[in-house]
Amino acid sequence: MAFPKSFLEEIRSRINMVDLVGRRVALKKRGRDHWGCCPFHGEKTASFKVTEDRDDYHCFGCGAHGSAFDFVMHVEGLSFPEAAERLAEMVGLEVPKLAPESREKADHVSRLAEANEAAAKWFQAQLRGNLGAEARDYLRQRGLGDKAVEEFRLGYAPDRNDGLKTALLDRGFTDRELVEAGLLGKPDDGRGSYDRFRNRLMFPIGDRRNRVIAFGGRALGDARAKYLNSPESPLFDKGRTLYNYAMAREAGRSAGTVIVVEGYMDVIALAEAGFRHTVAPLGTAVTEDQIGLLWQMTSEPILCLDGDAAGLRAARRAAERALPMLKPGKSLRFALLAEGMDPDDLVRGSGSDALSGLLSSTTPMTAMLWQGLLEEREIDTPERRAALEKDIDRLIFSIEDELVQRHYRDDLKGRMRDALRPPSRQDQGGRGGWTANWNGKRQKVEDISRLKAGMATSPVRAREEALVGALLKWPELAEQFENELDDLQLQSEDLDASLMMIREALYAEPGLDSEALARHLSRSGLERLVTRMSAPSAARLDWAAKRNPPADAVRQLFDATLRRYRVEVLQTDYDEAVAEARREVTAEAIERMAALRRALDSARAEEPTGIRGAEDGASA
Repeated sequence: MAFPKSFLEEIRSRINMVDLVGRRVALKKRGRDHWGCCPFHGEKTASFKVTEDRDDYHCFGCGAHGSAFDFVMHVEGLSFPEAAERLAEMVGLEVPKLAPESREKADHVSRLAEANEAAAKWFQAQLRGNLGAEARDYLRQRGLGDKAVEEFRLGYAPDRNDGLKTALLDRGFTDRELVEAGLLGKPDDGRGSYDRFRNRLMFPIGDRRNRVIAFGGRALGDARAKYLNSPESPLFDKGRTLYNYAMAREAGRSAGTVIVVEGYMDVIALAEAGFRHTVAPLGTAVTEDQIGLLWQMTSEPILCLDGDAAGLRAARRAAERALPMLKPGKSLRFALLAEGMDPDDLVRGSGSDALSGLLSSTTPMTAMLWQGLLEEREIDTPERRAALEKDIDRLIFSIEDELVQRHYRDDLKGRMRDALRPPSRQDQGGRGGWTANWNGKRQKVEDISRLKAGMATSPVRAREEALVGALLKWPELAEQFENELDDLQLQSEDLDASLMMIREALYAEPGLDSEALARHLSRSGLERLVTRMSAPSAARLDWAAKRNPPADAVRQLFDATLRRYRVEVLQTDYDEAVAEARREVTAEAIERMAALRRALDSARAEEPTGIRGAEDGASA
């Protein structure tokens, strides 16, 4: 639907962005701008800005930005024409009448959507009836409960050629409409149409408003294709659609991320286990358009793929496909399961905590790309090393954003330098788990199974987990270190948000002990965090190993850990500043490097001496 430009400009001139956003977000004015918590991802501190005299918004946390039209589209799940009509109604404008041909086209598309909705209801009825017994048995064997079957509107297509056709023709739909909607097949030789889906468990596929626009069908008997999707239609574009998009979009706001799995059953199993922020591509590799949809929901979606060779290939393809589109803060992360395991197996066999643990130690894109570059490759001659460098350059130069490209160059070229560095007694491997001997033979230090289980927690992340875990175990630390915690911002978004909630809980109810705090956080939706921090695999301070350490030791070593964390963060910032100053020798770069050097020296000077010895002694 095309609206006159003058009509859209009139909407923009009349709409007040602060009033519009203020209906969904609690805003506070600071100067000319209004700030609030972003409605598109879970956060506790205001990073979402609306400027009064401009038609835009911007979130400094997840990167979401756009106009009034974008805001209504994303918040309410509307198309652009629908958002324009909604805004026109708000500001009292009459929507221009459509040309007859445009109205006819809109009515036709609406008719196809009605046919899909009628088909979904018919498939649901067949699943409940006598003919659906085999399909119901299959769902029971897979462990799906009745609630999930109803919520995801699962159905059954009987093993006959004209069951759905007869039912929908009787309801007034035409043969042509049903063929165009993808519900019927039509042979090229002139024979009559037939039901496209037969003897299949049916999965309705919804759009962003959860209207049924297509179906996926899983064969219950012998069939050439185990899964069959609807063909593309005026309603359905497979490469631009994600299964369970509408539910995941809402759930992802509080979860702070979105999980991508391979199949329908994985999505439903994870939703049953509490991970409702889960989507799946429709039987194909993740496309550029699907990556764009994911980034509308979260800054770093997690691809949780099957732990086999095909899953690794899919992960690398997704990473390479995302490269040209990368922007600051926008990326992909990967959670690769063990060999032969899929997400459905994991949550049903080991529970939701197992998946939570996997998702808490994801692999970044650079590590995934680096592993792909080295797979089945020797770098023992100058020519082979040159080929590796050429492939690295190919990846780097595919990134359109210059700032992201620069950081990828530093990371991947640094990994290559480390991989080619001769080993020493103190250094048995470089970044990425590879090294080279003087004879040119490459030695693998870290095997693929470690990558597939998720990269090891970084020292900074481990220190952050230790600090949050300590506050959970000894809540009195929050009061003792109130000023220090006021200035603390953790780099891991989930842990920073958790830190805020812990402190808010203790402000609201002073004197909470560890058990009471854990119950409070569990009621507030942080049950997984509490479980994670008490797990044997959780990162913790050394003194946490001692059952009842003295209060003075707890306080002293928490202070030491906090100071060590600040040094580590400043060191990382300083290293980045040095690299930037070497690339571009400007007064600003040199001043930033010098300022960070001073801050780093000051933080090191304030570190207590003998930290490691104190930790070891307290945990003895």
